[in-house]
Formats: sequence, structure tokens, C-alpha cells
Amino acid sequence: MNNPDQRAGANDDVDAVIIGSGAGGAPLAARLAGAGLKVVVLEAGRAWSPQSDFATDEAAQAPLFWNDERLSAGNDPIAFGRNNSGIGVGGSTLHYTAYVPRAHPDDFRLNSTQGAGVDWPIGYDDLAPYYDEVEAFIGVSGPSIYPWGPPRHYPLGPLALNGAAQLMQRGCEALGIRTSPAPNAAVSQAWHQPGYGMRPACINRGFCQAGCSTGAKASMDVTYLPLAVAAGAEIRSGAFATKIETDRTGRISGVVYIKDGVEQRQPTTNLFLCAGAIESPRLLLMNNLGNASGQVGRNFMAHTGVQVWGTFDETVRPYKGIPGSLISEDTHRPADADFVGGYLLQSIGVMPVTYASQVARGRGLWGSALAEHMARYNHVAGINILGDCLPSPRNFVELSDELDGRGLPKPRIHFTQGPNEIAMTAHAEALMRRIWEAAGARDIWAFQRNAHIIGTCRMGTDLATSVVDPDGASHDVPGLHIADNSVFPSALGVNPALTIMAVSLRIADRFLARRSQA
Repeated sequence: MNNPDQRAGANDDVDAVIIGSGAGGAPLAARLAGAGLKVVVLEAGRAWSPQSDFATDEAAQAPLFWNDERLSAGNDPIAFGRNNSGIGVGGSTLHYTAYVPRAHPDDFRLNSTQGAGVDWPIGYDDLAPYYDEVEAFIGVSGPSIYPWGPPRHYPLGPLALNGAAQLMQRGCEALGIRTSPAPNAAVSQAWHQPGYGMRPACINRGFCQAGCSTGAKASMDVTYLPLAVAAGAEIRSGAFATKIETDRTGRISGVVYIKDGVEQRQPTTNLFLCAGAIESPRLLLMNNLGNASGQVGRNFMAHTGVQVWGTFDETVRPYKGIPGSLISEDTHRPADADFVGGYLLQSIGVMPVTYASQVARGRGLWGSALAEHMARYNHVAGINILGDCLPSPRNFVELSDELDGRGLPKPRIHFTQGPNEIAMTAHAEALMRRIWEAAGARDIWAFQRNAHIIGTCRMGTDLATSVVDPDGASHDVPGLHIADNSVFPSALGVNPALTIMAVSLRIADRFLARRSQA
């Protein structure tokens, strides 16, 4: 992916170092490099070759997940790995399901509209042009008329509904719940990607969480990163950042990282952390930086994501098609809610090993009982929610006394669901059970889970309660910026990937504007 002539020398200063190459780091790299800046991206994982490395085999794709040990604490400890972190050039987008709904205007004003949580220092109108830009660039497939929220135009028609989506649609119709093909960042027809070339249409392979082998899915390695490299950015894979250096004035002066077992240093005066809601605060805490407010690692959030499964007479083949192909946002602000915020409903396809592990954990089935249940695998379908989560001081990331294989403190994550999350989950589970009953399901059961991890380096205008300003710049360390999901003040009631990309581009533009005025 790199041109050797573009590589910075070991002691060459660069305009910007970006740590992380996922949904936060990749758009940022493309924007800064496109503006003529000398950019180096440090990615802890390796560079993958989708055609040869992404097998239709769940076990073979385990290296796409961040499998370093993370210590979970609290009453509802989070399971880490599969659905909430990634490693490799492209980050978590290598294995995300490409579900890209927009946040709603009132998601950014939860406190103002419902008296709980916090408001964002920016709003929907600030991100709307970036939503438009991202959707048009990566090739989002979606309906011509989207039933919820402000109008938008998707560049490609919707993907075909898979088996689970058709059954969910049937159940929702019986209950008067509106549904729509979901906005997905997998192309429904061949798509020319600037900097990369042609991306073929999705072939409904279905193993999206095992890496897209064709390039149909808009992971960062086939979208923003090739554009960044074409503009001169350098991607250094296998580079694990450990230290952040500052000069005697307190400004960022360089980053130390380990590559091939050797400690190296990259000088820079501008650092962008895009390593996610655990690794970004972990790096700051290890270096005792950017934490004058005491808020680094605080306000950790995880989307409520309960799943409800049912068995059908019809053959579903849940491994086929884009995993989440149908959506309903009629539950964005339910009229009968006993909670604030809201959630969306989405159909879910599932791979066999993943499903078997959930059955074992969720229902306690083992041995012959598990084998008997899995014999009906081709007849199961699921629905899950993606729901808001309120920030709480009892949910946070800290450094533990245990060291990992690199000799660095392991992160310990405290998480306990509050009354709002518990009420939302109960409301959603009851509704999804009704949908599956209306669709003709039997053996209906629920799997409790939390999805995406969010927060820990909040953006805001109050220096006492936030880590960065609305433009992603540190309140107390010149040259330090954060541009990932850790800056989200609230979880939002939608999947985060699209908003992460939009926030990243906005932060890049604000940085460039400040730089031009300096």
C-alpha cells in the first residue's frame, strides 16, 4: 500500500502522526494528506490481503479482533473482542457489518430534550455535510426514501433482504411497525473507489464479520486508506505506540512505538489519537497526559444490544447476505417508553460458530443438547436492538497493576448498566418477542449483550468535564487531538461507524482551518 519514496526517515519530522487506521484514523489521514501534509499512520496490527487472508472461516479470522486481554469489572462486565474492537490496517471496519444509519438531531441534545445524559457541543447540522460526504464516497446502499429523520440521498439502491430480514419484515407488518432496507456500506452494484479502483457488488457471501474478501464492503483498507496513500501518507503496520513525548513547553514532540520488537521514535508536533474508546485513554493514562480535568477514561458507555432468536419452519440460512439488512427506527423515541433515549431494531444474520457460542452461553446448552439445537441452525433468525447508553461516573477505564506481554498495564473497564439501560432492554425484548411470535417463530429466546464501546475522552466546552474541545483538540496539551468514538459525549441510538467517520473529517477540517490561520 505504500510507495517507498514517500516514507519518512527515522528522524524526519512529520506534520501529523495518527495512531489507529480505522473509522477515525483513515478519513483523517486522507484529508490531511490530501491537503499536502506529511502524515504517518501507526497501526498496531498487520496489513491484510483480503483476497488471500479473508477466508470464509470464522476461526481463521480471529486475528482481526483485538485479542489482548482487557480486564472487565462492574456488575455487567463487557465481553471484549469480536464485536467491539479490531486490529489491522483498517481497524474494526475490517469486521464491522457495515451498518451505517445516521444519528438523529435529538440524539445530540439528549439532555435538552429529555433531561438526562449530556448534550454534544456540536449538533446534527454540523455533521450533516460530512454524513453526505461519507455516504457518497464509500458508496452506501439504501432506500430512495428513508422513513425516519432528516432527508438524505443514498448513492446506491438497497441490498437484497436476507432470510432473517424477510421474516422480521413479516412480523413487523403484522404489528404495524414500519421497516426499511437498512443503509449499508456494502455496494449493491460495482463502484469506482477513488484511490483504489473498482469495488464489485456484494455477492451475499455473508461472512462480513470475517472480513470481506471481495472489497464490496467499505472497510477503510479499500476506501479512505488508499486515498490517503495516493496523497502521500505512510501507513506503518505492526507499530504499537507506547509513549507520547512533549517538549519543555508541553507541546507534542514525538511518538515512541515498537515495531518488530524494536523501539522507534517518530518526531511530530501534531498527534491524533484514533485508537478507540479503550486504547486512546489507556495511552494517555500511561503517559499521564491530557488529563487535567481527570476525565480521561471516564464516562465509558456500551450500546444496549439484546438479541432475540427464533426458529422457523422456513429455511433461513442465516449466514447468507449482509447480516443486518432490515431496519426499523419506529422505536427511536417510543411513546410508551419508561426510559430516555431510544433504540433501533435490525435483523441479524449469524455465522455458525458465533451462534453456537451464544447458545452455549445464553441457554447453557452443551454436548448433545447443543448439537441438537445446532441441527436447526439453518432455520434460525434473529433481531437485535442498538440502543442508547447514558454516561455514568461508575463506568470507566483505568490502568490495572497487571502487565501485558509488552510490559504495559492492562486496561480495566468498569461497567454496570443503569436503570435506563435495564428499562430499555426490557422494552425492546418484549417487542422483539412479539415480532417473532407474529412472524411464526417458535423456541424464542433472548441473548443479553452490549455492543459498541464508546466514550472515555469526551468532547466539550467545559474544561472541568471534558478532555477535548468540540474540534477534537486537547484542552491542556498543545498538538494533541483525538478523533475517534472516545470523544462521543453520548452513545447515540445508532451504530457508530458513520458518525465516527463524519466526526473525523470535521476534526480534520477544523485542524486545517486553524493551521492556515496560525
